[in-house]
Amino acid sequence: MSLHEGKLMGIKPKRKVYQPHELPTIIVETPQGLQVSIDTMYDESRDLFDETDCKPTNQEETPTKPSRIRRNSISLPNLDDLEEQVFGIQDEEISISNNRFSSTEPSDDEEFQFDFEKPLEKRVPLRNVRRKSVTSAVPKMLKPGELDSSGGYSPGTSITSVNSLASLLKEKIQNLPSQIRKKKPKEYKIRAFVGFLFIAIVFLVGFAYVLYQQKLLQKAYFDKIKFNKAKREIKFFNNDGVNIIKGNLGTTLPNNKIFPCLPQNTRNDDSICLEWMDGARLYIDLFQMNPETRCYNFQWISLNEKVEPTDCFDLVPGEYWYGGGQNQDVSWPLNKLNHDFVPFITGSIEKHQWGNVLKRYFINSRGVAIFISDSAPLYISIKNSTGLIKQFCLKAKYDDFAYFNKITSYPTLNYSICTAPNTTILHSNLSKKDNWDGLKPFEDEIIDSLLTEPLWEVPSTSKSEFNEETLSTYTQNIMNLGFLKQGHVLVNEFWQKEIGDFALDVERFANFENMMEALHRRGVRLVVSIQPFISTESLNFAETVRKRLLISERGSDGKIPALTRYKSLESAAVLDITNKNTSPWLIEKLKFLMEKHKFSTFFIDFGTAYNIPHYYQTEMDLFNPDQYKTLFINSLQDTVSIFGVNSAVQEPKVPIFVSLPPFQSSWEGLRRVIPTVLTYGLIGYHYLIPGAVGGDYEASFTTKTKQNVTGINIELPDKELYMRWLQLATFLPVMRFTYLPSYYSDEKVLEMAKVMASIRQVTITPLLKKYVKETLRHGLPLIRPLWMLQPNDPACHAVSDEFAIGDELIVAPVLHSGARQREVYLPAGVWMDGIDSSKRKGNRWIHDYKVEEDKIAYFRKMPDDTRL
Repeated sequence: MSLHEGKLMGIKPKRKVYQPHELPTIIVETPQGLQVSIDTMYDESRDLFDETDCKPTNQEETPTKPSRIRRNSISLPNLDDLEEQVFGIQDEEISISNNRFSSTEPSDDEEFQFDFEKPLEKRVPLRNVRRKSVTSAVPKMLKPGELDSSGGYSPGTSITSVNSLASLLKEKIQNLPSQIRKKKPKEYKIRAFVGFLFIAIVFLVGFAYVLYQQKLLQKAYFDKIKFNKAKREIKFFNNDGVNIIKGNLGTTLPNNKIFPCLPQNTRNDDSICLEWMDGARLYIDLFQMNPETRCYNFQWISLNEKVEPTDCFDLVPGEYWYGGGQNQDVSWPLNKLNHDFVPFITGSIEKHQWGNVLKRYFINSRGVAIFISDSAPLYISIKNSTGLIKQFCLKAKYDDFAYFNKITSYPTLNYSICTAPNTTILHSNLSKKDNWDGLKPFEDEIIDSLLTEPLWEVPSTSKSEFNEETLSTYTQNIMNLGFLKQGHVLVNEFWQKEIGDFALDVERFANFENMMEALHRRGVRLVVSIQPFISTESLNFAETVRKRLLISERGSDGKIPALTRYKSLESAAVLDITNKNTSPWLIEKLKFLMEKHKFSTFFIDFGTAYNIPHYYQTEMDLFNPDQYKTLFINSLQDTVSIFGVNSAVQEPKVPIFVSLPPFQSSWEGLRRVIPTVLTYGLIGYHYLIPGAVGGDYEASFTTKTKQNVTGINIELPDKELYMRWLQLATFLPVMRFTYLPSYYSDEKVLEMAKVMASIRQVTITPLLKKYVKETLRHGLPLIRPLWMLQPNDPACHAVSDEFAIGDELIVAPVLHSGARQREVYLPAGVWMDGIDSSKRKGNRWIHDYKVEEDKIAYFRKMPDDTRL
């Protein structure tokens, strides 16, 4: 039985071990007929036969080499022919059994065995040979004992092997274009589409992951608020899901980690409580005013004296903000402002950022309003924060003047944000209503008289120029005009010898009682100014110091009054209205004046917060210096008739009017009137006393035309400026005069004044009286911005030099020197021109509208069914 047959039957012969000199020679015939003789050597560490180890048959054997060194020899007729034949059969089936190559791989437990009964030169291993031996390049043969580059005897790194591999690669590369051409174009399109689809899926999955992670950081509160804790970014949405305001909360907090409040710090309502560890605590709550208006309250409580809670909101392009009060730049809207943090207290716009009348109320064109608690130590900033976007920022901060009284241990910021479908609806819902309730008949008469009669203010720049003769002559000149009613005559602080006397200067007004009787017969009512300031030269100074009725110096025992300056006073103290003994003392002084001199009413001249002594201390702690004004008014208004005030931070009780600040007699001063009137009306001060026609005598003048009037040398405003100012004043709630039209020698001024008086009497006064009732009941201002007529019209929000009386009349005065035309915008509807009675369609601009020097552009709203 042959070895091969025995193997098939499962019989394995014993393995014979050859000595190096006994190694058999194997003759192999390739499918192409090439015969190869192979000498083999047994290697204990390797298989018995390795097809890659070969050498030519004529290579001499060297039996003296170590047994672990294997020598292979292959007899080849020609190396190039062999390479061509070997590579030409690589796709054919290769076997080594029965003198044929096979590509079948042996199993892991298969052993090499030979047929020992055949001659040595014809013995063939019965095990399949790895295909690697045939497909590999023909190696360069090493001489006995020669090492390869790796330090071994393997022929894999021989020159012949490398060249053969290079030839193979070269042939493959050359055949690559033909293989590519064989591909069908559709296959590439499909592959490209699949690749694009794969990339798109990867991108979408990544994008969705990023959004998901952002969503995890963002939580919705009360359905309409979303707050991203990581960025501290908050967004408010309207009922349509549109983002209407975006901001950043807690911008000064150093720690970004936010935690829910501990149970002992949470409230028993539905508010949300968040806490920054050792930084601040934030409460967010919702209250629904009505189905249209939602308000969200934010209350910051500092947990560290170094933390000043600060929230900022974006002023995005195309969005307009209003409110607060008159500002230094007289900006309407507020987007034009650019200033760093300043305390929100009253001041003079020549020196400070905010004016004499304020309210912590702001509203924008997208139906969002912000109002801040009066108790918060409020600082405000409007400036560029990052990039081109401005931010409106609120900060709670204690300091050594405006907010030195610490109501809480650390600063607290408490404010609310309200939203509604549009600005007009929102403002109407937030306005104070039912102001008419409790009005007495004589108070109705005061309102009516101010709307129908002018307010006259005696021009005087010094105490010595103001006397009984001056007052009598001035009132006589008023009566001589003939076409204007007498109304009220306002007398400044010079009726006293020293500010704080609360007594008439009998030296300059020796026959005051007789003069007052003559004034009453003429229909003139006298209004005198009083101040809370007591001059150190006043007769009452020593008494008020002794009774401790004055604001004291901080840190003192209360006996040392804190001194300040006010107008012409170099040294003055201030009445401490928080002292329970101060109001009775002052009321007694004022009642005596009313009884003895027949004074019917008083005008309170507060000055501003900066007129309060810097290191002031009152008996009762104030939130800020402006709270003093509110307490002062409330302590007097029930017992003394108050005609008006020149500074406020809360709307005084009707019928108290609020005076605008002094305006310079200049074109710039004229342009400040409309934004100021609109702002004051918007923040709740509907009953306004505008500045004097032509500008206030307290301010500097641009002209040097002097004229002796009633014994006083005064500077008259420029004639054209005076005429344009008079045209504007005709349409405002109160006409206030210091300079009479008769002071000008040009008859054109007097004639125009008569025309304006007729327009006011026939058209404006009835309209004002009509809307006074609406203002008292619904809280809407008499003088309104155009957007209150069309809240969704962007052009109406941007206009700052026009205004409306109620919903029926639009006024567009000329505000520049030498101008005889201007741009006019009319809201939707049909409007009748007040100059030529023509009808004009609204919702558009009228370009180059001609307005002569003695005319003013105004338009009356026509019924909705009017046809052009």
